[in-house]
Amino acid sequence: MGRCSQAAELLREFAEGKSFADYQADAMLRSAVERQFEIIGEALNQVSKVDAALAARVPELGRIVAFRNILVHGYATVDGALVWQVLNDKLPALDDALRQLLDQ
Repeated sequence: MGRCSQAAELLREFAEGKSFADYQADAMLRSAVERQFEIIGEALNQVSKVDAALAARVPELGRIVAFRNILVHGYATVDGALVWQVLNDKLPALDDALRQLLDQ
């Protein structure tokens, strides 16, 4: 779970002060954001294999892992608008949930 929290922190740092236009124009930013989402998805996938009870406490774990799979295996079909939306709309709630789990 620590890797997830660290990746979430990096995602916040990468996106700070950035717009979707910035994201679209910057290949390094896109790569960095996608990589951190891949790390989160893979770490949560591993958690689901070793601790089902803990995994059940992560909101939308299945969708997060599926998103990771799209990023890893679907390079030609990665939708930048979707990635940016997930970063802005879903990451805060996930980060809060991960912090709560780590604090326990």
